Amino acid sequence: MLRVITVLFCLVLASAAAAKEALPQKFSLQGGTLVYDTETEVEGKPAEITDDDVLELRDILTKNPEISELQLNSIGGSVYAGEEIAGLVLEHGLDTLVDGTCISACVDVFLAGSRRRMTIGSSIGFHQRNWPADAVHKYYRSERKKRRWATPYDLGSWIYEDTQREVYDHLSYMVARGVDPGFAIETLRTDPDGEWYPSRLRLIAAGVLREVRQGQTR
Repeated sequence: MLRVITVLFCLVLASAAAAKEALPQKFSLQGGTLVYDTETEVEGKPAEITDDDVLELRDILTKNPEISELQLNSIGGSVYAGEEIAGLVLEHGLDTLVDGTCISACVDVFLAGSRRRMTIGSSIGFHQRNWPADAVHKYYRSERKKRRWATPYDLGSWIYEDTQREVYDHLSYMVARGVDPGFAIETLRTDPDGEWYPSRLRLIAAGVLREVRQGQTR
């Protein structure tokens, strides 16, 4: 009987180890906390938030309903992937924790957390969004026929309108997540090639950090 129990115990351990090994390289599971670290070198993949991460995170959360917190370390990446991941955090009611750094698109993910914390020595950074010229050129070439853009000036006009909508949506999201409106506006002051790192006290006062889960009181 003891032999059977030992064999079963070994099988359980092997199964748990296999489940951990099956996680994509940017993710690791520590109890109820899922670590999402885009700064670790992953062969063949960009060290940033990508569309692939959205699909992988959705699969992980579906298979591991015990996950209650997403731990972040990322300098950002795709704005749209960040928004999709933030949606998954909201959908699953997860808390968020920064352990390392969280900048740009990562902040959108962080703000989706019900409880939002940051370890000592970690940082949260803000800057304006940008769209590199080569990416704009590629988008123009791929979309000009469908959108009936006769010249790049038509694209420029569209970008002007779309940018205003995007800024409005982003500020609205921050305010909806409990961030002070004045602070949200201030996050736009830093150029895309720089970062603004507010102090922990400033982040608490602005509602970026929140030790109590939404809907709870102290």
